[in-house]
Amino acid sequence: MRLQQRLAAEMFGTFWLVLGGCGSAVLAAKFPGVGIGFAGVALAFGLTVLTMAYALGHISGCHLNPAVSVGLAVAGRFSPRDLAPYIVAQVVGATLGAFALYLIASGVPGFDAVASGFASNGYGARSPGGYSMTAALICEVVMTFFFLMVILGTTDGRAISGFAPLAIGLCLTLIHLISIPVTNTSVNPARSTGPALFAGGAAMGQLWLFWVAPIIGACIAGVLYPRLFPEKVEAIAPAPLAIDAP
Repeated sequence: MRLQQRLAAEMFGTFWLVLGGCGSAVLAAKFPGVGIGFAGVALAFGLTVLTMAYALGHISGCHLNPAVSVGLAVAGRFSPRDLAPYIVAQVVGATLGAFALYLIASGVPGFDAVASGFASNGYGARSPGGYSMTAALICEVVMTFFFLMVILGTTDGRAISGFAPLAIGLCLTLIHLISIPVTNTSVNPARSTGPALFAGGAAMGQLWLFWVAPIIGACIAGVLYPRLFPEKVEAIAPAPLAIDAP
């Protein structure tokens, strides 16, 4: 695929991730009587990646996440020269997705993106569970590390084909089930940037962590996976049998 086609796929896919995942948090998580809660939001994020991986994976690889692109580049699975264009497309898609969500959410009188938090990520007073900056940093690094390990493992040439989108979507669901109380779950700098632009203020002030931590976790996975589980393993010659001469 041409780069323009791949960038369009990344933009549309990240748009869907933010609209679907953050939209479930803003519009449906606490809806009176039928709110979907944390578990529903976690499932929504997983479903956005699952659906886009099947729809767009053959076009762009369906990264939808600057940390994923960086991790794949570090692992030697993605061309570094395409890294900047991919990240720009992902952030643009996330911002457009957040804008569409803002237009929908504003249809209710009195809606305030800043007061609601608008599904942005945070730590300290902005953490759903009141977790510290250190806890948030560790959580985002570890969760992104395992997300990349699952991505690298399921897209390995030795893995069972056809199941990567399912495993990756379920992994993202599990990550959200663990970390929504800590940071509202990022593991994706683009996903964090889109809502933060509309939540403003403190959300923008804490955005740095949700770029730094996921990229650190992704880079660690990108370095470790190909070294721990190389695709080409040198054959070890068997030791000669000790046979007594007749």
